[in-house]
Amino acid sequence: MVRPPLTPEERLRGEQLGSTLRQARGERSIVEVAAAAGMSAETLRKIETGRIATPAFFTIAALADVLDVSLDQLAVRSAPAPT
Repeated sequence: MVRPPLTPEERLRGEQLGSTLRQARGERSIVEVAAAAGMSAETLRKIETGRIATPAFFTIAALADVLDVSLDQLAVRSAPAPT
């Protein structure tokens, strides 16, 4: 199955999500946070840089739990700016 290309808005939301997660991670290492969330460091790196713009819900839920950030906060910070 071929996945349709992401829209510019989807890419921007992915970048915003990644930035928010990176800020929440603070001084903790990617390896430490990724292990605590049950994923590879490379996956977390890709999410933080926006290369995985639409990560799975349970992936984000695990990161939110480890980083002590609510899913509501992530949703608000990743929403597109009003036009």
